[in-house]
Amino acid sequence: MDANGLTFAVRWAANFSPSSRVTKTITTHSESETAAAGRELAKTLTAGSVVLLFGDLGAGKTAFVRGLAEGLGIQRDDVTSPTFTLVQEYRGGRLPLFHVDLYRLNDPREIDDLGLDEIAADGVLAIEWAEKLRDVPRGAIAVRIRHGDGDTRTIETEN
Repeated sequence: MDANGLTFAVRWAANFSPSSRVTKTITTHSESETAAAGRELAKTLTAGSVVLLFGDLGAGKTAFVRGLAEGLGIQRDDVTSPTFTLVQEYRGGRLPLFHVDLYRLNDPREIDDLGLDEIAADGVLAIEWAEKLRDVPRGAIAVRIRHGDGDTRTIETEN
């Protein structure tokens, strides 16, 4: 049990590939636990960090990003899904957070036109529907969120 009274089932597994990628799997049982997982990841992020979010509609990607925001010192209630605006910018924390939603974009040129590589330099870039990216930024952290029964989610982070 952590300081917030949240219980997580955590399994660490190191992949011994040449890239030395590490995978962490967490099972959460509520939206607040999903946000807490994002808060924990935020502690490790620095300027230029890129978080790629994968998951079906309603999986909890935006809840996870609310946790990232909170972990960066940004008001979590300010965070909304940027589905219609494509990019939301949040400031006021130790680093700015740029929250991108690629759901409505189907043409790779439209994604290229967003200039995501430039956005990432000064803050943390969180990209929902990251499977639509043609080129994955080097060093990006992949977060895969899967539905379970009820409010249960399995969150796998790879970095």
